[in-house]
Amino acid sequence: MFYILACSIFLIFLAKCTDGRRGSESAPEGDYKTMRENMVETQIKTRGVKDQRVLSAMLKVERHLFVPKEYQNSAYSDQPLPIGEGQTISQPYIVALMTELLELKGGEKVLEIGTGSGYQAAVLAELVSEVYSIEIIETLANSAKNLLLNLGYKNIHVKAGDGYLGWPEVAPFDAIIVTAAPDHIPKPLLEQLKEGGRMVIPVGTYSQDLKKIIKRSGKIETTDVIPVIFVPMTGEGVKQKK
Repeated sequence: MFYILACSIFLIFLAKCTDGRRGSESAPEGDYKTMRENMVETQIKTRGVKDQRVLSAMLKVERHLFVPKEYQNSAYSDQPLPIGEGQTISQPYIVALMTELLELKGGEKVLEIGTGSGYQAAVLAELVSEVYSIEIIETLANSAKNLLLNLGYKNIHVKAGDGYLGWPEVAPFDAIIVTAAPDHIPKPLLEQLKEGGRMVIPVGTYSQDLKKIIKRSGKIETTDVIPVIFVPMTGEGVKQKK
């Protein structure tokens, strides 16, 4: 069975990311555009992502800007990459897949749990009206917020906090995307999901499944999508009972 490495554990990229250390020289802008096009064609389309809006967003957002300079030449490779603080930027395919599963049509308000470097938030911002993103590591939250502002994203709102608890002050949300794995589906996030809303979340400890959740008539419909490996969700909220 095919396991997707997404927002992954440090051991994974120790083995796979050495080619990203090709010196601090950045590729010419035209090369990055070509790399991005190849990424979408060979890593994303071939694995079944069909939503044209998602594909366009993946083509537009410059992933190399969301990784440290020493990894920029590997920014469009089929792997997660380090972003500091023991965290990673997710594999491009998993970003595209999770985004497609949200079934975004435009105009939605989306909650993201786990801002990281801001890449997933930027992809979402190309597709919806408002993105609210929570990052538990304050240094990452601040750097992502500054980067996204510098890139001109005015519809992304980032704060440092415990993502398990969501963002009740601005709930409900049309869609919620979670990029760290709790061992159960957080009740606060279900409560903040709008009727008819979709949530995409990895759930589990050693064995994780990417789940798609839809709230219909107050009931929760859950579908297992694929096995995945994400970093575990942390914070005080995750210690709460199911």
